Amino acid sequence: MHSLTCSRVLGGILSYIAATLKIKKAIYLLSSPDFGKCPPPDRPEFAFIGRSNVGKSSLINMLCQNEKLAKISNTPGKTQMINHFEVTSAPDGSGGRERKWYLVDLPGYGFAKVSQSSRRRWEQMIENYLRKRENLLQVFVLVDSRHTPQKIDLEFLEKMKHWEIPVTLVFTKTDKVNQATVSRHISLMLESLRKTHPFLPRHIVTSSEKGLGRDKILDLIEEINQDHGQ
Repeated sequence: MHSLTCSRVLGGILSYIAATLKIKKAIYLLSSPDFGKCPPPDRPEFAFIGRSNVGKSSLINMLCQNEKLAKISNTPGKTQMINHFEVTSAPDGSGGRERKWYLVDLPGYGFAKVSQSSRRRWEQMIENYLRKRENLLQVFVLVDSRHTPQKIDLEFLEKMKHWEIPVTLVFTKTDKVNQATVSRHISLMLESLRKTHPFLPRHIVTSSEKGLGRDKILDLIEEINQDHGQ
């Protein structure tokens, strides 16, 4: 994989606009306890990961417009396996061809109350998946916008840079605090990344409750799918 070499600054919090990519169907496919048991790598794949309790399941459900697709829990660490969803999409209103791709819900990192051995097993499972999954085209790393930069997020992003895995930052829960706080925390995160990242990853501001950022994420997925198809 090649790391993204451009940064895209999305100024402020924009009003929600319907995505140009239409999700026609999204179904749960499989939960895998390790990389080797994932589905065949026969289509583009996009993974979502973040610190435990960052709002990952809510974001996935918002993207697919199905509140029951990914299970939401108030207990950190509930997602313990590599969860694959099969998504069928098409450009909305353009008559473009349908595409099938995988959306992957990865276990969160951070505050799960599990044993050291279980945590290490999760870490190895995630690393093997991220580094070896040949059809993985983009990883969306979720960051809680309510907080200043967290060490655990910065450490994970440093690993992703080292592994040369393309990432997009997704700032979640922006409806929980005021816009000034969100903007300040985003700026602090980008400033922290500049210290070690020659090129900043693009970032997207989201709210699962308001649908904010859905169009940006889906349009990026469609753009990558088109490039991959070529």
